[in-house]
Amino acid sequence: MADQVPPRVTAVDDAGVHLAPGEDTVVDVLFDGRRIWSFWTVRDTVDGVAAWPPMLRKYLTGTAEVSVVEHLTGTVAYDGEVTLGSGGGRIAVVDAQGRPLGLDKSNRIVTTFDTRDPEHTKPLLDSTEQLLDALREAGVDAFPAYGTLLGAVREQDFIGHDSDVDLGYVSRETHPLDVVRESFRLQRFLKERGYAVDRYSAAAFKVDVVEADGTVRGLDVFGGFFLDGRLYLMGEIGTPFELDWIFPLGTCTLAGRTLPAPARPEKLLEATYGPGWQVPDPAFHFETPRTTNRRLNGWFRGMRVFRNEWDARYSGRARGRVPGGGPSRLAQFVREQEEHIDLLVDVGAGQGGDALWFARDGVPTMTLDYAHGASSGVRRVAEQEGLDLDTSWVNLHELRSVLAQGSRIALRQGHVVLMANHLVDSTDPRGLRALVRLARMSLAGRGTPGRLYLELDVLGPGEHYRPSGRRDIVRPKDLGRVEAALTSGGAVIVHSTETEVRRGSGKPERPVARLVAEWQR
Repeated sequence: MADQVPPRVTAVDDAGVHLAPGEDTVVDVLFDGRRIWSFWTVRDTVDGVAAWPPMLRKYLTGTAEVSVVEHLTGTVAYDGEVTLGSGGGRIAVVDAQGRPLGLDKSNRIVTTFDTRDPEHTKPLLDSTEQLLDALREAGVDAFPAYGTLLGAVREQDFIGHDSDVDLGYVSRETHPLDVVRESFRLQRFLKERGYAVDRYSAAAFKVDVVEADGTVRGLDVFGGFFLDGRLYLMGEIGTPFELDWIFPLGTCTLAGRTLPAPARPEKLLEATYGPGWQVPDPAFHFETPRTTNRRLNGWFRGMRVFRNEWDARYSGRARGRVPGGGPSRLAQFVREQEEHIDLLVDVGAGQGGDALWFARDGVPTMTLDYAHGASSGVRRVAEQEGLDLDTSWVNLHELRSVLAQGSRIALRQGHVVLMANHLVDSTDPRGLRALVRLARMSLAGRGTPGRLYLELDVLGPGEHYRPSGRRDIVRPKDLGRVEAALTSGGAVIVHSTETEVRRGSGKPERPVARLVAEWQR
């Protein structure tokens, strides 16, 4: 380390941080003395430029004293007053309540622990202890894992650039199906005791707690198990391991609290972060082996396709926003066609702009969406205005979720209408089949035919979808296959049209289809 050449920054501008060629080292970027972002000077650069992360760019208008500091040595590679964007005022990377934000190791923009005082994190520590006790009561011996265990062992405190609490447990079950059943049993146990639980996968979930200043933190609970001499722990670990490196549990210290820990915590940390786990790295990236990913995906993750992408879309300032601009074309069409609606269900409602429009028009309305919190702003407005608007969650890749919501809607009396605006082109064939099942459960067998209104991007004549090189969450569909999925689910197509819609300046026109599917008595 002593012989390493310190990084040299040549400029900081709207493109990012420009560096001269040199060795790969991790640096922190500070705005007015506060860490905002960290990156590796070679790994995370292209042609010598570390580009500003997309989620940070919206804050980069104004002036700040920008410092680039080598994380381990504190060597200052750059320090100067920088004006970015259109300028005007000081750059403030804060949330709507003025709380400081920064990027964690996953480049999520969050309130990191280095901006929190002990009085703020005390409720989080209290909740951590209470949750560990509750999980023990439910029959599993949980312990801090991942970054929380790393901080407890290496620093006896939270890691400053971390943003949540990770807990893990190693099941006594040895078959993935039994591990899944146990995880759902734990979820039910916790919900019965008043915990707010949000499931990540079939073997991992999050429990939300609130800090003293209102900041919501997630306590992630990752399930694990042994199979053929290997430890698998959601979501990154699949490695040869010994049972007595976990049990019987020992203890560790986190911010003054004594918590359970694996019997050999250093073994789990090496399996997680590699042999260099003792060296701080705020820009650490997991490099999970493909074989481990495939096993964990196959066993546990089939229900969270595109979850990260949708959560990211509705995170930060987008979370809680109330959409403006009026109803969509599909919503207006539904209102024109349906003289009386006893319940309008918007499936894939996103931020809920159409649902709010219907509710304000006196229509009892329900939203169903995959992204938790996407419609929180609309829910708040509906409560303030006393509107009949129910915001709920559905996962088209989780059968129990589809069956539960379908049963719930089926019990509603009167004329029920479902709409899904660009949902079909935002899911896969499995999700389309689940949507058809949901619609059939909700609409079939009523006194009057129930209808599902759809609008979606479709492929043009002779066109084949070509991936853009990234994980596209909106993909045009073959209209014939969509219609076939509906008819195989017992629907009759009563309306089908296609129009050309221009997507914006410089973008090609894209055919958009509108379908109305009807379920008879």
